[in-house]
Amino acid sequence: MKKFIPNKIALITLVSACFVILVSMGLRQTFGLFFSAFEQDLNCTRTEFGLAIGIQMLFWGFFAPLFGFLADKFGGNKAVFIGFVIFGLGIYMLYTGPNTGIFFQLSLGVLVGIALGATAMSVPVSEVGKHFPNESRSMATGLVTAAASIGYFISPLFTKYSLGAVGWENTLKYFMYFILFGLIASIFLLPSKGNFKTSQADKNQAFVPALKEAFKHKGYILLVLGFFVCGFQITLVGTHIPGYMQDRGLGGWSATIILALIGLFNIIGTLGMGYLGTKYSKKILLSILYFLRAVVISIFIFLPPSLYTSIFFGITFGVLWLSTVPPTNGIVAQIFGTKYLSTLFGIVFLSHQFGAFAGAFLGGYFFDLFGSYDSAWYIAIALSLFATLVHLPIDEKPIVRAEQTI
Repeated sequence: MKKFIPNKIALITLVSACFVILVSMGLRQTFGLFFSAFEQDLNCTRTEFGLAIGIQMLFWGFFAPLFGFLADKFGGNKAVFIGFVIFGLGIYMLYTGPNTGIFFQLSLGVLVGIALGATAMSVPVSEVGKHFPNESRSMATGLVTAAASIGYFISPLFTKYSLGAVGWENTLKYFMYFILFGLIASIFLLPSKGNFKTSQADKNQAFVPALKEAFKHKGYILLVLGFFVCGFQITLVGTHIPGYMQDRGLGGWSATIILALIGLFNIIGTLGMGYLGTKYSKKILLSILYFLRAVVISIFIFLPPSLYTSIFFGITFGVLWLSTVPPTNGIVAQIFGTKYLSTLFGIVFLSHQFGAFAGAFLGGYFFDLFGSYDSAWYIAIALSLFATLVHLPIDEKPIVRAEQTI
């Protein structure tokens, strides 16, 4: 344990990040379950709902590198704290209304999206990564990502029950209590002592040269392209699986079972990928992962719908769900170091959110246009094959910088 946890500050930050991401990613996973209530009470169409989630994904992506910069400059606790304040404001506006037109897009789309840029994934994961050396960083970030999986498992079950028992307004009120808990946890995201080997050139590197260095590196560009695919797929599933299962003749609980199983088995996937990332090439692991996603999606959509295929999809896609995060973040840290890790991974995550916007919006758009989600699923399969290939040429070797101030 002493070898894995470098110091007490690293342990506190790790635990804090786990709670932060459990809340933010757990709540994020449930929004698709609100669609039926919004459709009935607010006359919300699938295109409008998909657009709101798509806007949320875009603002999440745009603000991830901005909050990453704030975290690198002033501390992750400050950036995440601000994010939870905005998160609470967005949910409060959605709770109090009005919930039509631009106001719906502003609360669920813009404000929640901005908040996720600070609280979900890129900043908490990167802040933990700063506390751990290369040989254990992948496992540490895997633990944080596994905490998101616990949120994924618990939140859909709670939300489905709450929606039926007390309605969507009161469910949103409960969400605000969870956000308060996340806000308190964010205070304990502490700055790294940075007591593992770092060259003087790495310590002296300035922000703008760091960005130029990253964008000149072919491997970084390929990571950016690959993470677009991840965003498309998980948001297509997270947003539209309730409607998809309903249209295939299965009850609302089938979608809840899928989302809950995704959360449960993603714990295994992220921890397993975190461990494998300490032993094997991270780019090869990513290529295998994306290929398996293509296989799983193909089996799910081409087999007749049933409880058994739902369980199969929830388990297998769950193992693959956020398993991309530890190796992707690990490659960025391994190549470029940790000084600007929150910013650089935030930019990679921006690409993820462009994909997420496409998955959320096109899923609803294709359904309203063609009466089915088939076109969106076919695109998801094709993108998986693209991502399988695009990671292979990445050079994972760390950049060696000249021992001088840049």
